[in-house]
Amino acid sequence: MATTKVSGPQEKKKYFDPSKQEAGAAEPKRRLFQRGVSSRGLTQFTTQLATLQDAGLPIVKSLKILAGQMRPGLLKTTVAAVAEDVEGGNSFSEALGKHPHIFDKLYVSMVKAGEAGGVLDTILKRLADLKEKQEKLRTQIKGATMYPAFVMVFALGIIFFITAVVVPKFKEIFKDLGESDLPKITQALLGLSAFLRSYWYVIFLIPVFLWLVMRLVTRAQRGRRTIDRAKLHLPKVGGLVRRTKVARICRTLGTLLGSGVPLLEAFDIVKRSIGNAVLEDAMDQIRASVTEGEGIAEPMGETRVFDDMVVNMVDVGEETGALDKMLLKIADTYDYEVDIEVAGLVRLLEPLLIIFVGGVAGFVIFAVFLPLLKIVEKLSA
Repeated sequence: MATTKVSGPQEKKKYFDPSKQEAGAAEPKRRLFQRGVSSRGLTQFTTQLATLQDAGLPIVKSLKILAGQMRPGLLKTTVAAVAEDVEGGNSFSEALGKHPHIFDKLYVSMVKAGEAGGVLDTILKRLADLKEKQEKLRTQIKGATMYPAFVMVFALGIIFFITAVVVPKFKEIFKDLGESDLPKITQALLGLSAFLRSYWYVIFLIPVFLWLVMRLVTRAQRGRRTIDRAKLHLPKVGGLVRRTKVARICRTLGTLLGSGVPLLEAFDIVKRSIGNAVLEDAMDQIRASVTEGEGIAEPMGETRVFDDMVVNMVDVGEETGALDKMLLKIADTYDYEVDIEVAGLVRLLEPLLIIFVGGVAGFVIFAVFLPLLKIVEKLSA
């Protein structure tokens, strides 16, 4: 099997490190209550900048045009600062690197590679395409989860209203009619109603408590790794998470390699963009093997994280010398599979939500009307 070699001079090439920026190059301060830069806003900026560069406009003029048409906000201020830095003699990548909270290392490294090769317009096109596909996937998953979340919150709100407001009225009816021997299910409902009326704030404290616990657990490396491993093995959702992460890895790595970023540098950048400790460990394992002169496919298979299809396609990419294109094909394939899985998951959640809401509503109705039926029977006897 052919190996993916990492040439010495290429790896010795130094890339701009945003963490080593000059002291005077401060990032624009965010005002209190000022909104950050959304991924959609950054994607739109990158696409428009790529279009202007493809048209042949100078980079400073392109940045000033985009800054002038933006709404007031952090991105507008940052783009204006970048234009000023470039006009003052800094390279575009160096100016971007002064704002790491907006332009990450992936962004800066690709721009740096484009400047070094004299193909900044082409690199910006690839970067814009990468951002657009990531934004499309993020929007699709977010949109798919919004409907079930809205239905669940709305249903829980109605249940809370019925339990805390309506059920106590029936309690007074039971009391007036002298019904002391209530069924167990009705006693449970009345107890829940009394609890919610007295400790209603617990409903809001529980999510906050769970969020704080998750934050504390994920701060520890072992806890974060355990949670991330659990995400990959969840029924139905685990496969979706895995494919989404693998698609991001392949698309980012393929885009970086196609843009001329050194292989080991690309691995470091990809690792920071994964967001899953298990896959980050896998990337470290692959990187260590590549550093020793091995290819990518074999250590990728040894991690037992990537599917056989991914390993085989990467192997073919290494053999043919078109690894970057093969990685992008893998990403496109997985994106398509994610589309299908998300649609299937939504179709599965809809009947489950109906069953849940119907079950809770049936419990409330049965608990309320069962004693009423007993009272009617006593009165008619």
